[in-house]
Amino acid sequence: MYNRYSLFLPIYMMIIGFVFLHPSLTFANENEHQERMALYKKTEAILSVPWYYLAAMDQYERNIQKEDTDDTQIALHFDPILWYGPGNHLHLKENSFVSMFQGIGMDGNGDGNADLQNEEDRLYAAGTLLSANGISEDDIKISLWKHYQRDLTVKTIINIAKIYEHFQTIELNNRDFPVDMNYNYSYNSTWGHGRGFGGNRIHEGTDIFADYGTPVKATTYGVVELKGWNLYGGWRIGIRDIYNIYHYYGHLNGYNDDVKVGDIVQPGDILGAVGSSGYGPPGTAGKFPPHLHYGMYRDNGKQEWSFDPFPYLKKWERIAKD
Repeated sequence: MYNRYSLFLPIYMMIIGFVFLHPSLTFANENEHQERMALYKKTEAILSVPWYYLAAMDQYERNIQKEDTDDTQIALHFDPILWYGPGNHLHLKENSFVSMFQGIGMDGNGDGNADLQNEEDRLYAAGTLLSANGISEDDIKISLWKHYQRDLTVKTIINIAKIYEHFQTIELNNRDFPVDMNYNYSYNSTWGHGRGFGGNRIHEGTDIFADYGTPVKATTYGVVELKGWNLYGGWRIGIRDIYNIYHYYGHLNGYNDDVKVGDIVQPGDILGAVGSSGYGPPGTAGKFPPHLHYGMYRDNGKQEWSFDPFPYLKKWERIAKD
């Protein structure tokens, strides 16, 4: 799929693999989730902005920030210049000063200050930003575009919001292995290996070999972003999750007809079946043994790159066996 930034891929892969294999660094505990939800619902009650849009924007920001934010209830970040206003070089946070300097900072806890370090203030400012054009989905999209000016960011936040709305929770940590483990399968770490078809490129995924027709399952909660034919991947489907990760399932033999672009899926949902499609025009199959190509792509708010799914697959496999 993507062939960009290959020089940095091993570094990104090791970092992401480390974080994943240490879940205490990536998943908030139940109390933290409850505290976040309470703040989202409080802001919803004041501004009438549906809580799931606030939660989705916060989650997106949590995903793109370099430092660990799991001990922070609200991860939303704003440029200090925009927050306090151009010309407010001393960052005077009293409401009157922020307003005078035309800053976007807001007072969410009623203490008379628009404090960038205060989580309720940041969340209130986000809610005000989101509702600036109205609170319909299209209105929210316009507000998000004005703030981020990036199509993929807008799409990702809207999709996260849809997932939160559908499941009515932000506690979505379950995972599953991408092929039915009641069937025979095998796989090794093949990410980064060379590929010749279509020119010199690297293999951006892990191949899980299984017989034709072996069920292929969603590994995570997400929204179906893409479905159809690709020269390299054949019949493939793409799902973006709540962690800014795009999951790519390639070389399918066919789809679950009930799964459509825009649908919300959860771990274990059947997406299709293992095949050998690809490496030619639509319908081409049989140029290699049947297998699922499973790829993962991370978006950091500026660029998207492939990283090694193998450590994730091994962990999900262990979880599924338990």
